[in-house]
Amino acid sequence: MRLVTVLVLAGTREGREIAAGLATRGMPVLASLAGRTRRPLDPGVPVRSGGFDGEAGFRAALDEHGITAVIDATHPFAETITGRTARICCEIGLPHLILRRPGWTPAPGDDWTRIKAEADLAAHVPRGKTVFLATGPQRLEAFSGLEDRRVLCRRIDPAPGPFPHEDGQWVVSRPPFSADDEMALFALMGVDVLAAKDSGGEDGRAKLEAARRLGLKVVLLDRPPLPDGAQVVETVEAALQWAEDL
Repeated sequence: MRLVTVLVLAGTREGREIAAGLATRGMPVLASLAGRTRRPLDPGVPVRSGGFDGEAGFRAALDEHGITAVIDATHPFAETITGRTARICCEIGLPHLILRRPGWTPAPGDDWTRIKAEADLAAHVPRGKTVFLATGPQRLEAFSGLEDRRVLCRRIDPAPGPFPHEDGQWVVSRPPFSADDEMALFALMGVDVLAAKDSGGEDGRAKLEAARRLGLKVVLLDRPPLPDGAQVVETVEAALQWAEDL
């Protein structure tokens, strides 16, 4: 096997596991973290934090670190970075893989509605009700039309400014959360509707279980499409095997 230096876009648990797995196999690896949280989890390998400052910065980083393959294990909703990475790797002929864990599927007792865009949420939250956005703060402004609803939005770090909705507030807490934790929070805050992204994975499943136990309606935002022609796997093991086979 030729020496391969892998850049892992490691914004997920799977990304950190891939980075660690490559290192134990003796493969040079650089993990990239967006730097959105103040205390990110350490993947145990050399880390570049804070993103790449656009396309030019990404191309420069590939050259600077001698990257010969890229594994994109970012969040399933990191549409911009995923699309840009796929396009640049295709243009320069760099081996490129996307890891996307499977999305969630409903269980007996779930009351789920799927939507294609954030603006569709308002149609599923009656006026006067409380909606809990477990979607992160990055695209909060896209959830338009929620006047006359109480809006709660969870974030990991304290907010830099006031909540943008007149009748709403930030809920600052750091995962992991158990289903019991989520049930207690939803009951305390008087939540009527849970809005979440179809992120998949075990880390975020507790909120869905809590909603089922409480009989809450869940509105699930569908994932954006993957880049055309992308090579995609669903497990850490498959991603490690792909790197070994290069």
